[in-house]
Amino acid sequence: MFFYDPTFIILVPALLLAIWAQIKVSAAFSEYSKIRSLTGFTGSQLAMRLLDGAGIYDVRVESMPGHLTDHYDPRTKVVRLSSSTYASPSVAALGVVAHEIGHAIQHAEKNPALAFRNLLAPVANLGSSLAWIFFIIGLLFALPALWQFGIVLFGLAVLFSLITLPVEYDASKKALKLLRENIMMSEEELKGVRKVLNAAALTYVAATAMAVLQLLRMLLIAGAFGRRD
Repeated sequence: MFFYDPTFIILVPALLLAIWAQIKVSAAFSEYSKIRSLTGFTGSQLAMRLLDGAGIYDVRVESMPGHLTDHYDPRTKVVRLSSSTYASPSVAALGVVAHEIGHAIQHAEKNPALAFRNLLAPVANLGSSLAWIFFIIGLLFALPALWQFGIVLFGLAVLFSLITLPVEYDASKKALKLLRENIMMSEEELKGVRKVLNAAALTYVAATAMAVLQLLRMLLIAGAFGRRD
């Protein structure tokens, strides 16, 4: 079973979706990172402008190394912008930055989905790391409680992925609204932002699909072992 696992085939659709999503993200960001926004803002300048416009004064903006490693850290209230967006005035960079400010606004507004995701994050991270270990050990040594615990742990990681989807789509929706209303970005540039953000959202869809199918795979493997007993 562990050397040849026929259940692996159910992951193929999610793997293909993940590859396609990554290609779309790279292509969209590459295309619109070459187009300078007429707004005149760099990523860091836009971040500060949008935070001020939203009345959020306790969130810092920092630069960090990497490509598209941008994120908002709710624990420290810091928007971290990658080297590919921090000083860039491109349409792609401004779209990514506005998306992260969208998360900061969600946090300030006490968005319930974001709050639940943040609460679940430590457990989900633990679950995704240890679930398969408990699961396999439980099957090998015929310890139902252990493999069942592994499934529960991984189920929490799946729940985290499912909650992430509406949070990310809402942040992108907020980003487009901010760019349109706060800095009067043109509709032509907003089309580029929308392409970048939609491509990025697809990566979350792919990750969720992979998590759901992995959970299904766990259940199928557990069922197969159960029938052997």
